[in-house]
Amino acid sequence: MTTDVKIPAALASECDGARHLTVDLDEHATLADLLDAIARTHPRLARRLRDESGKLRRYVNIYIGDDESRRLQGLDTPLDNREIQILPSIAGG
Repeated sequence: MTTDVKIPAALASECDGARHLTVDLDEHATLADLLDAIARTHPRLARRLRDESGKLRRYVNIYIGDDESRRLQGLDTPLDNREIQILPSIAGG
């Protein structure tokens, strides 16, 4: 299965300016599998998405289809060929 991942402008510099990534995965892939594949090709981006223990950083939101991954099964969420979008939280004052 080919999965398209939308990258926000704030993180594009971590993957050579790309705003979209295309990742080939097994048909039963989960979000964790996707992030592992991204780590192999774009390790700087991967470090911005997950902490040292492999958990999503608290300020990173990953949408699978229309649902935020934490509201689904987290890293164990099956991708089922749905659109993936990464959105970092933005704070300001």
